[in-house]
Amino acid sequence: MEEKPTAGIGRNLGSGASTGTDLESTADLLSRVRGGDAAARERLVAQYLPMLKRWAHGRLPASARGMVETDDLVQVTLIRALDHVREFEPRREGAFLAYLRRILLNALRDEIRRSVRRPAEERLPDDLADERPSLLEQTIGREAVESYETALASLPEAQQEAVILRIEFGFGYQEISEAVGSPSANAAQMMVSRALVRLAEALEEHWR
Repeated sequence: MEEKPTAGIGRNLGSGASTGTDLESTADLLSRVRGGDAAARERLVAQYLPMLKRWAHGRLPASARGMVETDDLVQVTLIRALDHVREFEPRREGAFLAYLRRILLNALRDEIRRSVRRPAEERLPDDLADERPSLLEQTIGREAVESYETALASLPEAQQEAVILRIEFGFGYQEISEAVGSPSANAAQMMVSRALVRLAEALEEHWR
């Protein structure tokens, strides 16, 4: 059964609908940002910030939230990424989201490491932790996330992007097709299925 797309990369994601006039590719916007276009920069922030906030929700434990909130960290990370956008060469629409996700994941890890070094009195009580799991954690469990990251890195880039979009961001197959350059939603579904098989094999090898 064909899935109804939810929200596509390169669109006005907050609008709930997409028309021929509001379709803009990430590559086009990035090119304009490199040229100093402030409006294009604002459009990229508007498109990607909600997705990244949803992805990051619950990933920063209470003990690491004494000095920074997750939403603040997401916003700062996105702005810093756009400040260094000349270093990113877009290959596919989905590549930029995977790039941002990697930067944000590293920022979250850095913040957690910093929290470990803080005096105990500066930390928030553990009962304030957000216990709601992310999409990824719902799928494989929190204890397997690090192994998942290692196994994910072993996949080809396009497959990594397809898995990230499907498992972590909940994209439909038509959206994934557009994001990774697959010819159809069915082809994207096959790509994700094959990538998940390879991911499972890599995880099994990692756990031996």
